[in-house]
Amino acid sequence: MTLLLGSAPKIAAFALAIRLLADGMQSLSPHWQDMLIILAVISLAIGNLVAIAQDNLKRMLAYSTISHVGFIFLGILAANDKGYGAALFYTIVYALTAAGGFGVLAMISRRGFDAENLDDLKGLNDRSPWMAAMMGLILFSMAGVPPTVGFFAKLFVLEAIISIDMVWLAGVAVFFSIIGAYYYLRAVKMMYFDKPVDEAALEVSADSSVALSINGLALLGLGLFPAALFTACRAAFGV
Repeated sequence: MTLLLGSAPKIAAFALAIRLLADGMQSLSPHWQDMLIILAVISLAIGNLVAIAQDNLKRMLAYSTISHVGFIFLGILAANDKGYGAALFYTIVYALTAAGGFGVLAMISRRGFDAENLDDLKGLNDRSPWMAAMMGLILFSMAGVPPTVGFFAKLFVLEAIISIDMVWLAGVAVFFSIIGAYYYLRAVKMMYFDKPVDEAALEVSADSSVALSINGLALLGLGLFPAALFTACRAAFGV
């Protein structure tokens, strides 16, 4: 349920925002742009700063969601087809990464044990190098590290903001993205450099393994070749 609620509804929320703002109130964009600037900055600040203080991995991912929504707001407030396309691209990418992240937590969990703390990731590479690699791709994408698709998701949004001469706002987004990278990379460090707290073997079904592998490889593949998806996102708005 957490996996579902943390990923798919973001696409529906984006569609609702576009219908309301871009289709219904495009002529009033100078007014709702100011509103979205405030919401975007607050989302980036609260999401990243509060996530740093979390030891619970699910809460950390939940607060990071707030910061990702801030980036989606940045694309929408550009109030042009380039910005809308960048925001849609970011929304799709985030849905993929969130689904993968919560999926890994579900796989680490077992009967009588619910993996939800950062300590549960310690030594994951020793227990399952494949799962650690997939989770690493997911975390790197959320942090916006190239060559994962998360890097291009952030880049396209920043380009849209700069195109409307809001360089200062792009600078704010980059600043909070650097802060956000800390807690993602902290989790990667735990997986590869810390000793596991739980030595129990990880048992993962074949279908779950295939689904997670497709998710992780998609994040890497879309990062190496982002043009097709981004072109489709822009085409959705007539570009």
